[in-house]
Amino acid sequence: MNENKLKIIQDGLAWIMRNQAELPPSQIYCETRDVFKARLDRLIPELQKAKQSDSKSFLLSAVAGEIGNNSFDHNLGHWRDLAGVYFSFDLTRHCIVLADRGQGILSTIKKVRPEISNASEALRIAFTEKISGRAPEQRGNGLKFVRRVIAEQGWELYFYSGNASFVIKEKKEFFQEEKDNILGVLAIIKF
Repeated sequence: MNENKLKIIQDGLAWIMRNQAELPPSQIYCETRDVFKARLDRLIPELQKAKQSDSKSFLLSAVAGEIGNNSFDHNLGHWRDLAGVYFSFDLTRHCIVLADRGQGILSTIKKVRPEISNASEALRIAFTEKISGRAPEQRGNGLKFVRRVIAEQGWELYFYSGNASFVIKEKKEFFQEEKDNILGVLAIIKF
């Protein structure tokens, strides 16, 4: 993990890497989906106050919403210890951080593709193939949407799960192995 070490990134990483869960401050911790949705709904006016255009504000909210909603959709009954989403943003530094202490992408993808054996391959599938970890539901477009919007807007995404990452930077994409093992998901959006 080499991206700028903004405080919200450091705090999100520290929270997800702790062996024992610790409740983050209430202004950044969304224990339930309705709390997450309420904070997400407040993001758009905050972005507009920070001089982001309406279209970019709505797109950023949609991208963050997709990632945060996935945390709730794919971890129901599978949280490592603390249910919910770490959701923090620093609009002056153009950064949004989301994290969960759930089962991670590999465990989710293995439910429908049991032959997958590593986090890097699971991330590649999650971001490039129409597949859902909620089989037999016909879903699986969310992270493809995130990928497309980030690339089209020229934003950056750093998405970690297990010992792998998916990075979009300067409209280039990289699937990489990582030294750290992220139990759950850590997503950093820079815009």
